[in-house]
Amino acid sequence: MIPSDVIKKIRRIEIRTRRLVNDVLSGEYQSAFKGRGMEFSEVREYTPGDEIRSIDWNVTARYGKPYVKIFKEERELTIIFVVDVSGSGDFGTIERMKGEIGVELCAGLAFSAVRNNDKIGLLLFSSENELYLPPKKGKNHALRVIRELLFAKPKKKGTDIASAISYINQIVKKKAVIFLVSDFLDKKDYLTALRVANKRHDIVAVTLTDPREEVIPPIGLVDLEDPETGEEILVDTSDLYFQDTYKKKQDTFKDDLAKGFRKIGVDKIDVRTDHDYVEPLLAFFHKRGKRKAA
Repeated sequence: MIPSDVIKKIRRIEIRTRRLVNDVLSGEYQSAFKGRGMEFSEVREYTPGDEIRSIDWNVTARYGKPYVKIFKEERELTIIFVVDVSGSGDFGTIERMKGEIGVELCAGLAFSAVRNNDKIGLLLFSSENELYLPPKKGKNHALRVIRELLFAKPKKKGTDIASAISYINQIVKKKAVIFLVSDFLDKKDYLTALRVANKRHDIVAVTLTDPREEVIPPIGLVDLEDPETGEEILVDTSDLYFQDTYKKKQDTFKDDLAKGFRKIGVDKIDVRTDHDYVEPLLAFFHKRGKRKAA
């Protein structure tokens, strides 16, 4: 039995995101992702005006008259959320933690997928792969995905993006849309794994950021702790050299992240704890919609 407080929290997420899906996201989701491919349907006799290139020569030879292949738009998608549950997700200085924002964004996308009869799957990862739910359809499965996101209890605190992406690439054979949700605070190389996986799948990176990760206010001596390693350091946040060095480091991190994704053809959605995630999500949908129409 699921505890009543767990059910209530899931229900709150469902109500909040379902309203968003009904009013805003569903149509944008469909225009951005639907009709992404064609699949073979049947053959029929050739009629004047049919494309010569669509003739099925094997069937034509068998029956002695021309037949053409008929294709239909492939409607069903597989959406997989690959979500970072490492220690750095438990950080936020506004209203919610980075991890909480990520959960709600995934919930909105999950209900959009359910409404369009798509499959959804989930991989939770830290420095190891924590939990995998194979793609399935339906509201009940979406609620299971949300429950696992809300109440994940990772065994590890570190981050290994490359391992998570390589795992998905190995077990998911059919092309999927993969939302990689993370703050990308991973010092190991993961772009190589992303490049390989992006040749088969459609990977979208969702970056989670809190404003205090970009700028630390000058409030004097502060003990800073790395949430993934537990390492602590005492810094003087009022020191001008510290302020300048810290800002340059964060700016470089953001620039390198954006350049890396562009280089391997991975789209990016930037989500912050001090802004509504709907605006960058809609901007991404509009960008995808225009690309598909081009």
